[in-house]
Amino acid sequence: MPEKEEGSIKDAPKGASAATQASIAGTTTLKRGAVGTIHGVFQSFSFVGPAADVAILLVGTVGFALLSTPLAVIFAWLIYGLWMITPYEFSKYKTNAGSYYAYSASSTTDGSLGPITLFSWMGENLTGQSFGILGLAGFLFAISSFISNIPYIWVVFAVIITVYMFVLPYLGIRISLSYVAITGIMEVLVLVIGAIIIIIRVGPGNSLTPFTIPAGALGGVFFGVVFSILDFTGLGTVTTVSEEIQEPRKKIRKALIIAWLISGVALIPTSYALMVGWINPIGGHAANLITNYASSPDPGLIVFRNYLGPIGFILLAIFTINSYFSYGVAKTNAVSRIWYSAARDGVVFPGSVSKLHPKHRTPANAMILWLGSSFVLDIILGLIFGPLTAGLVLLSMAGISIIFVHVFANTGLSFFSYSELRKRGESNVLYHFIAPIASSILGIIVVGYSLQSAFSAYISTPTTTNLAYLVAPILGVVWCLGLGGALTLYYRSKKSDILAKAGRYDAEAVAEA
Repeated sequence: MPEKEEGSIKDAPKGASAATQASIAGTTTLKRGAVGTIHGVFQSFSFVGPAADVAILLVGTVGFALLSTPLAVIFAWLIYGLWMITPYEFSKYKTNAGSYYAYSASSTTDGSLGPITLFSWMGENLTGQSFGILGLAGFLFAISSFISNIPYIWVVFAVIITVYMFVLPYLGIRISLSYVAITGIMEVLVLVIGAIIIIIRVGPGNSLTPFTIPAGALGGVFFGVVFSILDFTGLGTVTTVSEEIQEPRKKIRKALIIAWLISGVALIPTSYALMVGWINPIGGHAANLITNYASSPDPGLIVFRNYLGPIGFILLAIFTINSYFSYGVAKTNAVSRIWYSAARDGVVFPGSVSKLHPKHRTPANAMILWLGSSFVLDIILGLIFGPLTAGLVLLSMAGISIIFVHVFANTGLSFFSYSELRKRGESNVLYHFIAPIASSILGIIVVGYSLQSAFSAYISTPTTTNLAYLVAPILGVVWCLGLGGALTLYYRSKKSDILAKAGRYDAEAVAEA
């Protein structure tokens, strides 16, 4: 295929053939067939960052759900399982690096769901990265008082991980995903084997209490679910490499199922083991109160050290650090391709953001724009609240934002099924209507309880930190519904021609032309 230095898919006339799209795409086309199923699985799984979840997000969950944390994790995992139906179904028909944005945009003839879905995901993209940039510093602070006493050393850690997050994805999709696949398999083994040993050694201390909701604690458990949803955020991001994976319409669906199952295996038993291990310390020591878990210096490492000794402590520490780096790599892969796809369509971003590196075929411009923006935001909030608290505050907004992304994408699936699949006789009431609507309702319920819980926490204890925890989810709602809605209205009234073509590019159709 002849390559063309300029032009983008948005230049193609509406309804252009796959061959026309391909000729216009030129050097804006990602490298097809570069990765396989195992790479796709660990693009999604490494985005989850399970060992790093143990270090930071699980702390946030316990802070609200307390001993019911394993139940909150299960709720989040099941909700995310419902949410995986949408990318699973869409991936049968569409191969576009824009993922949920492209699915939503192309689900209707006028593309109205595209801008609001993209903007909501941008909210998560910009705030969710605090998990990597600030989370690593928070973790290292927790395991070393010497490090934590060095003024602003966390900024150095933030710079290091940000640079790493750029370099590996910049060099190529196969290089970056081979790295996360190898380390991801090892990470799962450490977590699962460690959890089994802890549970066995707890013995009679095991109980069903962590799987129940105490009276009056429903709001706290649901706010904990927001943090637990973030534990699984990214499971659908294999769809962002759909233009680069072999046999995308087959392997994307396979990777989605495997990644979802592995994430549950890695996190559910571990969350339970940490809860029972915390309240039943080995060696005859006095029982720890679960209310002290979130305020303790890295409680996950404490439990692993108590039950697995120095080896368990060291292994978890090593894989937690690596988990932040793996997450960062997977995050960069995903976000850069979402922004690249939107820029290719001419939505929100200028066309220059869709430009690829001429040798590595990676969206380098999108990487630089996103990482630079996220880094600045994280440093500002880190200076105000400290890295750990800033990370959790930003992640509370990220959780709200990603819920709305799924709500809009779920809605898009129903529209697409009604308008397109019904004509082909492929519309399915259960998968295309009932499941998406149910999962969206669950997501909205979680948002409601989260706002209520954050408001109650601030009223009872009006601290600056609790105010930040309240403001962040409110900003998430305003960002997604208010600003995202305004953006949609703008495109519908001023750029309807661009909007009508958004998300229409299909790499599989181009390859078959």
